[in-house]
Amino acid sequence: MDQTVTTEPTPVRASGVSFFRANMREYGILIALVVIMAFFQFATGGILLRPVNLTNLILQNSYIVIMAVGMLLVIVSGHIDLSVGSVLGFVGALAAVMIVQWDMNYVLASILCLGVGAAIGAAQGFWIAYFRIPSFIVTLAGMLVFKGLTLWLLAGQSVGPFPPTFQLMSSGFLPDIFGGDGINILSLVMGLCVAALLLYLAIRTRSQEIKRGLPTEPAALFTVKNALIALAIAYMSYLMASFRGLPNVFIIMALLIAVYSFVANRTTVGRRIYAIGGNEKAAKLSGIRTERLVFLTFANMGMLAALAGLVFAARLNTATPKAGLGFELDVIAAVFIGGASMSGGVGTIVGAVIGAFIMGVMNNGMSILGIGIDYQQVIKGLVLLAAVIFDVYNKNKA
Repeated sequence: MDQTVTTEPTPVRASGVSFFRANMREYGILIALVVIMAFFQFATGGILLRPVNLTNLILQNSYIVIMAVGMLLVIVSGHIDLSVGSVLGFVGALAAVMIVQWDMNYVLASILCLGVGAAIGAAQGFWIAYFRIPSFIVTLAGMLVFKGLTLWLLAGQSVGPFPPTFQLMSSGFLPDIFGGDGINILSLVMGLCVAALLLYLAIRTRSQEIKRGLPTEPAALFTVKNALIALAIAYMSYLMASFRGLPNVFIIMALLIAVYSFVANRTTVGRRIYAIGGNEKAAKLSGIRTERLVFLTFANMGMLAALAGLVFAARLNTATPKAGLGFELDVIAAVFIGGASMSGGVGTIVGAVIGAFIMGVMNNGMSILGIGIDYQQVIKGLVLLAAVIFDVYNKNKA
């Protein structure tokens, strides 16, 4: 009598060098961020990573990070949104009119503004998804429309200031319930917990991959990478805790990154968005409702642009007609620098966030060194070009 012998799947293990080469996109942006931070830390005489400057770095780039999370999904689906800067400025202006001029409760006004942002994104997504009008054209039109509407809404004048409670969204810090002397204990504990949680999740994911016989990261590379990430998070938390603690907007960013990373990597919706960017026709033939998903990605982008508009207005404590000018370029550059592909289907939420911070560290470091805005723009343009060339090179090599 024949007996069937079942065996556990054997995990596929590659050498450290070959695995590194195969995942050059992921490791490249991490290495780039570390190298850029190390360079500016040395060049600025240690100013870059001082607690006050590190906190300012997070506050200055919070709205770019928020929009980069949404833009990543748009670009992964094979589209682009040029209107996010104008939507940010328009929603900030709308919030100022409702809160300052109409004396509306800031919570209600914020909810309404998020709804307006989602409606703007949905309106643009409708023409893109269902009428097949190129996203470049639709969102370029949106950029011009909402620039004009912002000028009209503010009548060409700045409107402010906002109530102190509204400003706390961008300029407030996590209170220390433990009453630490010279250090925010709650912020430090939260930072250490996040570092430990990320380390635990990485270990669990790796063990699941091994059980399923999937290709896994070499143990040495896995250990070094995750240990360095955990130590970096713990150290950054200590630096910020020694100043005023974790900014409120940092908590908002962390929650967005966690939620959208889960949606992109662990849900059917996320996998379908990647499938659309990879091959829309094949995705449609497999039963995916591509039009609805594209529509939703733009509605989501509009909502996140509105949230960024609220954060930006709260940080400036006023709404100005020029708010958001050129922000769409920084957001798109951050996503591409973070490893997203121009053709869609490739990219990660964490990569987009890293790309945003690469841009932010460069802006901050060059400003500290006294480099003029003209040279800053040239350098950022060259960095973006290098990222795109790297993407094309990897694609041709594959």
